[in-house]
Amino acid sequence: MDIVKICLFALVALFVYLIFKGRRDDVAVFIPIVAGALIFIALIPQISSVISFMQNLASKANIDTMYIGTVMKIIAIAYIASFCSELCKDAGSGSLASKIEFSGKILILVLAVPILMAVLDSILKIM
Repeated sequence: MDIVKICLFALVALFVYLIFKGRRDDVAVFIPIVAGALIFIALIPQISSVISFMQNLASKANIDTMYIGTVMKIIAIAYIASFCSELCKDAGSGSLASKIEFSGKILILVLAVPILMAVLDSILKIM
């Protein structure tokens, strides 16, 4: 029931944010950022267990670890870019948030090209 703990923590952070919002805007802007970072840190054990599971699954299925590593990097970029973008939106910088999202999409595209080339090579070998 980790989600219950995370949601309760987020609600407490939200209430603290609402208390500080009208009175101390300079402090209030950091509350969602710190709360988000703490939530992300709390999820690191679960993230590492998913990574180890994927590595074990790849080794059992004889899948090249390069592909699994690349897919894991793509997933990490997507989550981190989304997380950072949301933090920027919370801080009131929507333009910076959109640039982070765009950068994440470009980095994902760059990482996906070798996988796409491998798929195309496999198709050409079949033909």
